[in-house]
Formats: sequence, structure tokens, C-alpha cells
Amino acid sequence: MGALMRAACPPLILLLISCASRPGDPAKDLHSHANAAAVRMTHVDLDLDVDFEARRLRGICTLDVAGAEGDLVLDTRDLSIERVEASDGQAGFREVPFELGHADPILGAPLRIERGRGSKVRVKYSTGERASGLQWLEPAQTAGLRHPFLYTQSQAIHARSWIPLQDTPGARVTYSARVRTPPELLAVMSAEMLSGTERGGEYRFRMPLAIPSYLIALAVGDLAFRPTGERTGVYAEPSVVDAAAREFEDTEAMMRTVESLYGPYRWGRYDILVLPPAFPFGGMENPRLTFASPTVVAGDKSLVSLVAHELAHSWSGNLATNATWRDFWLNEGFTVYIEERIQEAVYGAERAAMESALEVEGLKNEMAAMDRRDQVLHVDLADRDPDEGFTGVPYIKGAMFLRTLEKAVGREAFDPFLRDYFEEFAFRSVTTAQFAAYLEAELLAGRPSVREAIPVRDWLELPGLPENRHEPVSAALAVAEASARRWGGGEVRAAQLETGDWTTQHWLRFLRSMPEGLAPERIAELDAAFGLTATGNAEILCDWLLLAVRNGYGAANGALRDFLTSVGRRKFLKPLYEELVKTAQGRERAAEIYAAARPGYHPMAVQTIDAIVGRAQSLAE
Repeated sequence: MGALMRAACPPLILLLISCASRPGDPAKDLHSHANAAAVRMTHVDLDLDVDFEARRLRGICTLDVAGAEGDLVLDTRDLSIERVEASDGQAGFREVPFELGHADPILGAPLRIERGRGSKVRVKYSTGERASGLQWLEPAQTAGLRHPFLYTQSQAIHARSWIPLQDTPGARVTYSARVRTPPELLAVMSAEMLSGTERGGEYRFRMPLAIPSYLIALAVGDLAFRPTGERTGVYAEPSVVDAAAREFEDTEAMMRTVESLYGPYRWGRYDILVLPPAFPFGGMENPRLTFASPTVVAGDKSLVSLVAHELAHSWSGNLATNATWRDFWLNEGFTVYIEERIQEAVYGAERAAMESALEVEGLKNEMAAMDRRDQVLHVDLADRDPDEGFTGVPYIKGAMFLRTLEKAVGREAFDPFLRDYFEEFAFRSVTTAQFAAYLEAELLAGRPSVREAIPVRDWLELPGLPENRHEPVSAALAVAEASARRWGGGEVRAAQLETGDWTTQHWLRFLRSMPEGLAPERIAELDAAFGLTATGNAEILCDWLLLAVRNGYGAANGALRDFLTSVGRRKFLKPLYEELVKTAQGRERAAEIYAAARPGYHPMAVQTIDAIVGRAQSLAE
């Protein structure tokens, strides 16, 4: 088939195919020290003690490895290595030499181990106080206020800060773990729980399906569980768990929708862990156990697109995974596309169109201020932290590409194509080149008019948005936008607007359609009519606070401070701090709030906000 495929390929596809890795080979990953092409880890076994007082994990990581004889190179960041041993499987472990190399500020330090013929390597280690993949929370930072909390966040290259391993999505691995905690706390992981949920201070886990390192996850806290279906449930702190279970009660229906489109769910269970507010993301798709921000528990299911998104990752990302971080769009673009299909099936086409239209609007605004090199799907991240690639481009532009393909060939062709793609690359890591080759062979080769109409090279390798893109249209959002124009133009008072049936998405478009330069008393009119400063919906509140800061509405200052000191989600923090630092008075307020909030933010959020507030202060000086 290769010769026939080459004969039909246009030049770009030929170029991409020539750069593709052979099936099963790890792609060259610029963000890993590991020598995974020569020696590959196949299984990770963890034996860990969780020390809340010292804020460290201590224990042993045992790796099964396969490949040529010689040294094994692992990724680490701020780990203390006490001893390394190796075994050939025939005899016991023996201590072997190792060297911890120079620590790169982005990649961390390579750990070179002289394993000889050893098929098992055992590393005794402890984590550092600056471990970027761990967040240790004091009781005051939790909902229950009584017990501490720990959670990990390994994506993109933060697993190396708490496990010595080959930290690249191109090398997949099974894992097992034994975790010891204070007896009053429960440990959960992105794996099957073998020990059950009875508190006892020791828990065992097993993940028999090969996953990339960034999907290894651990959380420890005062957790309760509620089932939401035969295969689904929610973990959360006791005071939160019932509300979360009600919010996410449609998860089983979402699972059935995706299975009907793209094949069976491969991971057994799908549970959701609602974390304390410091979690820097909306969600993280750890297999069997999505980590979710409490900001998505709105009380009306208006923000459960987050669950649809993380569930979709069970196919796009967890099953077929980006091989390197410049291929990140293969995870996120596919996932946003599937998320939209879930929303459409469970909540209706108009709900899906509203959310998609808002996302496209946000992408365009983001791209207007973005370096052109970052507007590329197959983005160049050489010498850069891969976290810099976590923009709206791989998510929304990636989904637009897939949606444009779907509209060109029809769902009756596109759905089977995606289903076959997930089957072809199940439990494998995929490069953009491999996807382009598969797209050409399985979808475009027999449709020359589609190939001509949809320039694959432009979508994958060029900045901006191609002109032939398909964009969602929402009549419901048009109503909200028209209401903003009428009020902004003085045609009606705020209290006269008919908003009784508005959803979160209506309010977001309404607030984002406000005219420039509103007087504070006009903002006060909106607040008096709709109580926006007191809303419990984090998405609406963030947009409302942006409007308040932009227009000098001081009555919202208390809510702004409360929000920024209680929520750690970067999606909300970044725009609010960026808006604050645009004025001298705002810079002072940002610095004062950040000084109080920073100790409670995740290291990833700290890195982002340090740059915003610190840069603004430097410019002011």
C-alpha cells in the first residue's frame, strides 16, 4: 500500500510521510533526555510514602526495560537520588553506578544508569520541595478545612518531577503502585484501585494498559465517592461530592454517545475527581479518573462540556496519543471536535453551536495578540517549555480543521474514518506526519476535489485560519449580542431585557459584546438588575470582573479579590491579571492581591502570573 499511497500523495503529504516514525518507534522528542529509541521502559512500579509534613514523596521506582544493552537515560527534575540498582531477572538486584547530569531549566536533569544487561532498574529517591508536578494543600485550602490534600499534574513534562522515568508521550508504559498515606486520608490514581476505598493508610493500584507518562496521576485527601452510573462515579471532598454527582449525572449517557460513534470505551471505569480550587486547569484526562476543577460545578449543568471534553480524551489522547508536544493538536483538536459531538447528542445542536461559537470567538481574540509562530497546529517548540503550546490553537483551530473535513465529506464518511483512526492507532503515539499520511490514504485519496478544497499544508504548517474553514453559527448567541447592543445604545434599561431563559453561554456572549468605555454607573445598573457580582458561576463571574476592571467599577473589587485568592484555574487568572496591570492603579491592586494569593496557586499558575505581574512591575519601574 505504501507505493500506491505515495503515487497519489501531493508534495506536502510526501514530505510529512518521509518524516514519519515507523510504527511503534518513538518519535524524536526535544523535551526528553531519555534514550527511548534504544532502551524502552515497559512497566513502572511505584512504592511511595506520602509525607505531608515534609511535603515530599519518598520511595522506590522500579522500571522494567527492554532494548539494547547499555546505559539507560531517564528524565528527572529536582529529584534526590539515593541509590540505583539493577537486575537481569535471574538474580537479585545489585547496586549500579549512576550519574545525575546538568539540570536544564526546562528539561530537568538526565539520570544516566549503567544497567548493563539489567531488565529491571530500581531507583530509591525522594521529590524536591519545588516539584512542579505536585501541589501540597494546607487544610485551609480545601473545602473541608480539616485535612491536607495532595494532587499531581504531570502534563506536559512534570511527571519527571515526582517519578524518575522516560517522560515522553512517545514511550507508553503500564504501571502499578503501592501508596502509603496518613490513615484518615484516601489515595486515588489513574488506575484500577485494588485495595478498595476503605481508609487504612495503604493503597494499591494497577494500570494494565500502556499510557504515556503524563497520564500517571495521584491524589490524596479526605475523599468520598458517589456512583453516577454502572461505570461512572465522582470522588470529592464530603461537602462537595453530592453536588458534583448531581452535576455530572449525565456522564454515562455521554459515554454511550462516544461509543456509538468511535468504538468501545477501553478503560473499564470512568470516574471524576473534583479537586480543591487551586487546580490550575478545568480538567485533566487521567485514565479512569479525570481530575476536574470545582469551578465547573455550576448547579445547572451549563459547564459540563468540561466532562464531555475529558471523556473524549479516552479516545483522542489517551488511546491515540500525540507522539511529541509539537503534535499536541492531535490530542486536543480531536477532543474538542468529539466534545462538540457529545454536546450535540446529549444537549442538542443549539447548545453545541453556542459553545463552539464562543470558543472560535475566543480563539480569534487570542490569536490577534499571538506571535504568528504559535498560530501553527504543528507548532515549533524547540528550546521552549511545551506548556507554551497550551494555547487555544491546538484546541480550537484543530477542531475547526476536523469540522471543515467533516463538512466536506459528510458525517457518513467522516465518522467511520475517525473510528478507524482510533482503532489503527490504539495504544500508540502518533506524529502529525503519521496522521497526514493516514488522512491521505483513508479519506482524501479517493476525493481529489476535497483534497484541492482543503489545503492540508495550510492547516498544519501555516499560521492563521484558512479562508475555507467552517465556523459554527448560533442564533441563540445572536439574541444575546442584540440585547447587549440595545442596552449599550440606550434603547432599553437593563431590567427590561428578557433574560429569564438565558444559559451561561448567553451571558458570556452578552458580556463580551459590551461597548467600550462604559461609565461605572452603567455597570452598576447591570449589577443591580442581574446580581452579577454575586453570581456563583465562575465562567460568568470571570467575564463580569473583566468588564468591571476595564470600566472602573469599584463595587466589584471585593469580589475580584475573593475570586483571585480562592480560584487557581489559569483560564480565569491570566485574563484578570492581564487586565489589571494595564493601569497604574490596577498594577498596585494586582501586586497586592497576588502577594496574598500566590502561596495557594499551583506552580504552573505561579509561572504564568509571575510573568504577568513581574513584567508589569518592571515596566512601571
